[in-house]
Amino acid sequence: MYTILVKNITLSAEESLIEQARKSAADQNTTLNAAFREWLASYTTRKGYAEQFDDLMERTKYVKIDRKYTREEMNER
Repeated sequence: MYTILVKNITLSAEESLIEQARKSAADQNTTLNAAFREWLASYTTRKGYAEQFDDLMERTKYVKIDRKYTREEMNER
């Protein structure tokens, strides 16, 4: 079983913005704290997505397009 260490941080923002964020979180049946943790996890993985995209582009750079394809041709299966 894994133990997750949770740390507290203090953030500052305009009071009206915090209240709007709390209302938005409540509308989504969550808390502002949970919404922030979700955002933080997403924020930290952005670099990973960019690297994955770059890797995909590198692996497929051999693909050459010799002409513009029609919609019908692109949708053929």
